[in-house]
Amino acid sequence: MRFIPFCLMSVACALVAHAEPPPPGTLHKISQTATISLGHRESSVPFSYYDDRRQVVGYSHELMLRVVDDIRAELRLPALAVKLVPVTSQNRIPLLQNGSVDLECGSTTHNLARASRVGFSVSIFVTSSRLITRRSSGIERLEDLRGRRVMVTGGTTSERQLLLLIEATGLRTEILRARDHGEAFAMVQAGRADAFLMDEAMLYGLRAKADRPDDWVVVGQPMATEVYGCMLRKDDADFKAVVDRSLTRVMQSGEALKMYRRWFQSPIPPRGLNLDLPPPDALLELFRAPNDVPLG
Repeated sequence: MRFIPFCLMSVACALVAHAEPPPPGTLHKISQTATISLGHRESSVPFSYYDDRRQVVGYSHELMLRVVDDIRAELRLPALAVKLVPVTSQNRIPLLQNGSVDLECGSTTHNLARASRVGFSVSIFVTSSRLITRRSSGIERLEDLRGRRVMVTGGTTSERQLLLLIEATGLRTEILRARDHGEAFAMVQAGRADAFLMDEAMLYGLRAKADRPDDWVVVGQPMATEVYGCMLRKDDADFKAVVDRSLTRVMQSGEALKMYRRWFQSPIPPRGLNLDLPPPDALLELFRAPNDVPLG
């Protein structure tokens, strides 16, 4: 019997010896491959979208490229290759989780539900959902959607907010879902829906891209405030530290505000139109004191 403790100890040591090591983090992956894969959106104007030459541009994309510069310096990889991967609202989290994307900076809301599946950087934007509709539609408030058809982009927080509103108020409206924001607004432009519910800043971007911007108005009381962040894999503390440090420097140095003015208060591609959207006070406060606190 006196040999049992020794045997148990031997078994325990053997189990420890054969335990799987933790998977290497994103910085190790980037260092080994000399490549970083960036997730971007195709039509989230002015955050991350294609210009008329099919080049990815936008406020969030520019922030992400600043982060890449700091990762290149951190890892001493002057020849770091950048792979651009288009993502949608539906596949952006799976592509991050399976390693196809290392970092995604677009128009992704940081909330508690998503934070259980992926990691987030410090927040990069503050917004709330509203409606875009034809000026002549007669829609001015969310209540005016009664008996009308409203577009949402599938898998977005705006869709969830609308479903909660319907549940709480009994609002009777037909919900149509699109793959991305460009498709959703195209449905409204074609008369197949009466309005599109999405984050306010992106609605102004879609309006700027329209053939006749003055035909469209952004209306309705703002819904719950949301924050955007850059997504990364969950529990990757080393990579998050580099990303957060880079974004914090850009925001507190005043660079982020210059980027904001370039994308929200100046002519932007592809048509050279100006969204003319002043920075919200909450965003200016975020620039002063960056944080990664989710909302909702």
